[in-house]
Amino acid sequence: MKVNENFLKIKSSYLFSGIARKVREYKEAHPEKAGEIISLGIGDVTRPLAPAVIDAMHKAVEEMAHAETFHGYPPEYGQDFLLQAILENDYRAHGVELETTEIFVSDGAKSDCGNIGDIFAEDNKVAVCDPVYPVYVDTNVMSGRAGDPTEHGFTNIYYMPCTAENNFLPALPDAHVDIIYLCFPNNPTGMTASRAELQKWVDYANREGAVILFDAAYEAFITEDDVPHTIYEIPGAKTCAIEFKSFSKTAGFTGVRCGYTVVPHALKANGVELNPLWARRQATKFNGVSYITQRAAAACYTEEGKQQIRDTIAYYQKNAKVIYEGLRDCGFTVYGAVNSPYIWLKTPDGMGSWEFFDLLLNELQVVGTPGEGFGPSGEGYFRLTAFGSAENTEKAVARIKAYFKK
Repeated sequence: MKVNENFLKIKSSYLFSGIARKVREYKEAHPEKAGEIISLGIGDVTRPLAPAVIDAMHKAVEEMAHAETFHGYPPEYGQDFLLQAILENDYRAHGVELETTEIFVSDGAKSDCGNIGDIFAEDNKVAVCDPVYPVYVDTNVMSGRAGDPTEHGFTNIYYMPCTAENNFLPALPDAHVDIIYLCFPNNPTGMTASRAELQKWVDYANREGAVILFDAAYEAFITEDDVPHTIYEIPGAKTCAIEFKSFSKTAGFTGVRCGYTVVPHALKANGVELNPLWARRQATKFNGVSYITQRAAAACYTEEGKQQIRDTIAYYQKNAKVIYEGLRDCGFTVYGAVNSPYIWLKTPDGMGSWEFFDLLLNELQVVGTPGEGFGPSGEGYFRLTAFGSAENTEKAVARIKAYFKK
């Protein structure tokens, strides 16, 4: 027996597991302050599920209690009632026509972003933004597609720096790449790409025969008119892009698990349609999303559900504004927050991002995410999230302002 040695090339723990370990060690060393810790780090939500969602789940559970309404294995790619709701609300509402056979319901965007590599050859050249959501890189390392580790990354990954100098938007590659990961609104920077900017990427991908893997998990936070809600609003995207969406941040499904991936029939590689490849992968390695969860997801699209979810999104958007304005007022250089639940800030006085993490934890009992954990270009930056309670958000900002106004 031999192990997959690609696993030995990546860090032994996931970024957020490492943060959790540091917090746990702090609590053990300072039990008197354990109750004072406020987490604005991991992007987990805190507001309860919408009443419409809870009601739908209760009804679905009751159905499962009776033989005549019991549901066993779900359809492999999603219940028709949910596929139709997604099609009408997330695509036709934005002028995009799709077929339900192009939508695949899953247990979340993270899973799909990691698993999509199963349908691509190992020798494809991968491009990622830097900083980047760690799952994009780590799963390519695990599959053997990333090459060998270097001081600042991997040999077969093309890193696209996103810095203040380019407004945190990646430049088109100056060499051929095959697979391009884009996430807008972006995690971790909170920045967005306009229609014109995304058109450049679609044109590049179609010209080069590349595929864009477009993570739109934070689409619900978009407030500006020139920011697309789906990449398929961009002409030509159906022939070059796969899109991932999630109910986690939109509707608080982090503990329920539901998302979906769109693979258009028009998307081909060397004449081979990718849609049936993903369908085959899912049918083999995934058993579908539970009936109860899919009924819950469908309730997000009812008029009552949409309003309740808008209210929750507004709650987090207010938190983002509190963090953004509070940090700016005490001298920090701050980005994001407008179309995103993430606030990306420059660490003060040239401080390293893990050094700043330790300062906030040890001095203020506030937890965030070091930018270095998202890639080399994240060094010197730090991510805070708006997913805490309003009370804790205000407390954390007050602590930061008091400390840095000294």
